[in-house]
Amino acid sequence: MINELGKQIIDNAVEEMQASVEFLDDSLVHIRAGKASVRILDSVKVDYYGSHVPLANVATITTPDAKTIAVQPWEKNLIGAIEKAILASDVGITPSNNGEIIRLGIPPLTEERRKQLVKQAGADVEEAKIGIRNARREAIERLKKEVKNGMPEDVEKDGEAEVQKMHDKFVKKLEELFAAKEKEIMTV
Repeated sequence: MINELGKQIIDNAVEEMQASVEFLDDSLVHIRAGKASVRILDSVKVDYYGSHVPLANVATITTPDAKTIAVQPWEKNLIGAIEKAILASDVGITPSNNGEIIRLGIPPLTEERRKQLVKQAGADVEEAKIGIRNARREAIERLKKEVKNGMPEDVEKDGEAEVQKMHDKFVKKLEELFAAKEKEIMTV
């Protein structure tokens, strides 16, 4: 039976592991898989009356079809600033505008580029796994430290087993996210 302190240590580790999964999920969304996604533009900041704001705060972003992203500014005078912000970002797509709407055509990916993106996704997964392993290691170290402060050894062993179980669960989740992203990238 794990005591209150042990539960707290495990809960902290689980929060850190969950944060690693969420970070990976966010990273994978930004990897362009050859089809339009409004999340590709999440990192774009627009100069709006002297301050840099997210693109979504000054325009409506839609995907009219699988190969196009449309950006409709809320104020027509922002179209130039939005276009400039997209060009300056790391999106890597040249926008075209008709005076009212900015369109981004998502180019098809080459086989080589697809493989590079899978490799990049794999590196992101590895980084997230390191975060999960670090959370497990820290939790186990804290549990062992608490044995010196009077925590029964069997409670510490139960805690270690629980932390390992959570570690395995979160690593499995990372693998599932990676498999789904790899399939998305490699699907032509």
